Amino acid sequence: MPLPPLVDPAPSLDAAEQERTLRHAVLPGLGEFGQRRLAAAHVAVIGAGGLGSPVILALAAAGVGTLTVIDDDVVELSNLQRQVLHRIDDLGRPKTDSAERIARDLSPTTEVRARRERLTADTAAELLRGADLVVDGSDSFVTREAVADATETLGIPLVWGALQGAAAQVTVFWATPPEGAPQVVLDDLYPTGSAHDAPSCAEAGVLGPLCLQVGGLLATEAVKLIAGVGEPLLGRILVIDAWAGAVREVPLAAARRSAPAATVPVSGVPEIAPAQLGARLEDGAALLDVREPWETDRGVIPGSILRPLAEVLADPGALAGSVVVVCQAGGRARRAAEALRARGVDAAVLAGGYSAWLAVTEPRAAAHAEARAEARA
Repeated sequence: MPLPPLVDPAPSLDAAEQERTLRHAVLPGLGEFGQRRLAAAHVAVIGAGGLGSPVILALAAAGVGTLTVIDDDVVELSNLQRQVLHRIDDLGRPKTDSAERIARDLSPTTEVRARRERLTADTAAELLRGADLVVDGSDSFVTREAVADATETLGIPLVWGALQGAAAQVTVFWATPPEGAPQVVLDDLYPTGSAHDAPSCAEAGVLGPLCLQVGGLLATEAVKLIAGVGEPLLGRILVIDAWAGAVREVPLAAARRSAPAATVPVSGVPEIAPAQLGARLEDGAALLDVREPWETDRGVIPGSILRPLAEVLADPGALAGSVVVVCQAGGRARRAAEALRARGVDAAVLAGGYSAWLAVTEPRAAAHAEARAEARA
C-alpha cells in the first residue's frame, strides 16, 4: 500500500514546467498534485558517482525542487565508464559542478545545492538537515553507516542501493515510518562494521549499465515516497543479478523488536573458533556463508552453503539441524544465527568470520607448501 506523501504540494507550477512534466501530470496515481509535491520536495543525494549520477539526472528531470548533492571528489577518466553525469571536459573538476550543470540543463526550476565535502559521522546530520529524504549512492560502508545514523536521528527515509560487480541491492530504510509500516534500518541488514572490508569498486569492478538500472530504481523509490504513490521498498529488498538477468524480491524485517517486560532475554549465540570448525563439520553441521556474491567470489570455506543474509532473514525456516554461520568478520553471521535459533535451529557463529579462518589456514597452507618443496629438493 502507498504511504502518506512526504511533502505538501507546491501552490502551482509555471506554464513551462507544466508542459515539461506533462507526462507525469497524466500518469494515474501521480498527476498534477504529485508533480507539485515533487516540485516542493528536497532530496539529498550522497555521491555524484556511479549511482548518484543517474539519480541526479532522473530526479532533476522529474522536477524535484531542491537537490542537495554531497561529494568531495573530482572527475577522473576511469569514472566515465559508468558515471554518466560527467564528460571528458569535466576531468579534474569537482563532480558537484557536473551535477549543477546537468540538473540546470534538464530542469531550470530545480535548485542544486552543491556541498563539496566529505560526509562523516560528525557532519552527516547537519549536512542532511532539512531534506525530506536521502538517497545514498556512496561507495563506502563507513559513509553508509554515517548516513544511516543521521537519517535515523532526523527521522527521514533513506533510499539505499549497493552495487558491486554485476550484482546489486535496492531498498528503503526508515526508523520512524508512518504507523503500520515496517521499521527497518541499515543495521538490520548490515550490522555496524560487518561490511567494512567489502571489496572496493576498483577491486571488484562495476558493470556500467547496471548503475543506470539501479539509479533509476533509487529515483523511482524517491518519487513514490515524495508523492505517496505505489508501494515503496520498505521491508523489502530487490536483489539484482545482471549476468543472470534476474531480479528477486526478499523480505527484510527489523532485527530488534520491543519485547514485553516479562520476556526473558534469549541467550547469546555460541561461537566456534576457526580451529574447531573442522570437527564441528565432521559431526554433521552445515556451514552457511551469509556474505554477498561479490564477497564470496573472492573466496569461500570449502563446503559452504552460499546464501546472502537477506535471504536467510526472509526464510530462516529453510534450514534445520546444526549450522555454523560465517560472514567476513562476524556481525552478519550473528544476525543470521539469531534468526535461525529463533526457529529452533542449532546455530553457532564462526568467531572472527572468514577473515579469521583465512588467518589460521593460510599460514598452514604456506607451511605445507614449503615442506613439499623441501622434500622435492
